[in-house]
Amino acid sequence: MKWRSVLTIVSGKNQKAVANANGNYPIYGSGGVIGYADDFLCGAGTTIVGRKGTINNPIFVNERFWNVDTAFGISPGPSLNPKFLYYFCRSFNFKALDKSTTIPSLAKRDLLNIEMPVPSMPEQKRIVAKIEELFSQLDSGVETLKKTKRQLTVYRQAVLKEAFGCIEQFVPFGTIMESRLGKMLDKGKNTGMPKQYLRNINVRWMSFDLFDLLEMKIEPDEVDKYSIKSGDLVICEGGEPGRCAVWEDHEGIFYQKALHRVRFTNDTNPKFYMYYLWFMAQTGGLTPYFTGTGIKHLTGQSLVKIPVPIADRPTQDYLISEIESHLSICDSIEQTVDVALQQAEALRQSILKKAFEGEL
Repeated sequence: MKWRSVLTIVSGKNQKAVANANGNYPIYGSGGVIGYADDFLCGAGTTIVGRKGTINNPIFVNERFWNVDTAFGISPGPSLNPKFLYYFCRSFNFKALDKSTTIPSLAKRDLLNIEMPVPSMPEQKRIVAKIEELFSQLDSGVETLKKTKRQLTVYRQAVLKEAFGCIEQFVPFGTIMESRLGKMLDKGKNTGMPKQYLRNINVRWMSFDLFDLLEMKIEPDEVDKYSIKSGDLVICEGGEPGRCAVWEDHEGIFYQKALHRVRFTNDTNPKFYMYYLWFMAQTGGLTPYFTGTGIKHLTGQSLVKIPVPIADRPTQDYLISEIESHLSICDSIEQTVDVALQQAEALRQSILKKAFEGEL
């Protein structure tokens, strides 16, 4: 049966005239609540489907609400159980109706032509009850998996705390290294040969993402100033200040001004300080060194002031070995958990598919 005969689609409207932070009705966009209003467009038991942007993530709303023009309110007729309609929307691939070439979009006329099985009301209620029974069991398992991920985060912090907790001597970071920001990007002024370079986005914690490297022009006399070589610690100045990784490739690369290049002036394993900065970032230890009220930055002046632990090279190497041994186990467990979470989501979709094919 086509949607046009069993439900009503309420197009959203601009909320300016009704918006009120103390209003009684939530205002929904395609991704969820974005404010409150003094009036409503849709009644309780309506399913929201995005018109623009997030179009494949239906939301069930069990209260009256206002929807903006990026969200459709799908209201069931008397022959439809509201939750039956919602779960059908969860099972339907709205992306198949997207004809846009830029922002994902849905047309009301296409939605009205969707065909949906409409069994008797008692059968709809039975199907909804069965879906929710199975989802409840699935949710319990998913929560256990998510709890495991949270415990892994705590365990990683404990590993780092144990490693660095045995060190008693600390010095300002600037006393054991030299740092330099990368080259300023200026298409109008920069000259030289095009060379690949690292941006802030390419630097992850403990690794580099080199999938989309860009190029900037480098003059011969700039090579030493703006190149990264094996053993350099590369630290984000903005974005997520302090995020860092050690460049271990024998082939060098260049870097832009949003990054600090750190070279150590003593016999140091750079990974020792990479892990220490990660530990500090997780526990809030870097925050006092950030500048800016909105977007945070870790300036060169602040970077050199950060207190860091001092240990001889054999101790550093041993602690790194211990850290990486324990973190490797964590990573293996987390990978297993992530696969299980993906399987759980696939099972959820399988349950919905069977429900609306008469197999549940």
